[in-house]
Amino acid sequence: MLRRRRVRGVAWGFLLACAVVLPLTLISCGTVGRVVVPPPEIEGATFAGNKSCVDCHANYTRVFAASPHARLHVETAKLPGGSGCESCHGAGSKHIAAGGGRKFIFNPGKDAQACFNCHLEIHAEFNLPQHHPVREGKMNCVQCHDTHGADIMKPAGGLAMARANEQCSSCHREQARRFVFEHEALREGCVTCHQPHGSINSKMLVQSDPNLCLRCHAQTQRSGKIYIGEEDHTGNLNRGTCWTSGCHTAVHGSNIDRRLRY
Repeated sequence: MLRRRRVRGVAWGFLLACAVVLPLTLISCGTVGRVVVPPPEIEGATFAGNKSCVDCHANYTRVFAASPHARLHVETAKLPGGSGCESCHGAGSKHIAAGGGRKFIFNPGKDAQACFNCHLEIHAEFNLPQHHPVREGKMNCVQCHDTHGADIMKPAGGLAMARANEQCSSCHREQARRFVFEHEALREGCVTCHQPHGSINSKMLVQSDPNLCLRCHAQTQRSGKIYIGEEDHTGNLNRGTCWTSGCHTAVHGSNIDRRLRY
């Protein structure tokens, strides 16, 4: 009898949840419209449409269809003149009338604000204490990202870290060069250990303590001792992080020690 009451109670609870939650869900999905971010404003200019860009910018428009940013081209977008190239560059009529050049057009490569308008979470990361100097104007998004191409991550130019398809090696050549003894984490890319836009930790690390290393290097306890791999680390874990305790300081790779020690 008690079991039957419990089953009946669960059934009524489920029906009540469906009666209350499901209508609210349907209402919220049906009434909340998409947020449309207005394009950069070019004073006095009007929208010309994507086809007007093809004649001069064929190298971009040829590959742009495969880009994630091509999804911005929505014919029914609630913007004057639709959307597309002008979503990021602003209305193009005055730019076209001037014969091109750098006048009367917004260049996200010079000002990251056009990127920040949509990528709000990335903008927030650049406000963290440790960050790449994009807000300061010393870098821009297009140094690392191919905004028009099929792959939003720029290729690394044939350097060692091209396998991770990252652009970090363009600036961080010392860390990205080939080593005799390689840190296996580099095969997964810099973002295994670093937050590329910003972090609260020094050197934009994902974590600032040995837990960063322990995500890959399993820690076990045997006979009252702590092992990482097959090495006894019982006396080492209280000396600081793995890379500052005088041990594995060659964190990107070494030419002399397979355990990444100088």
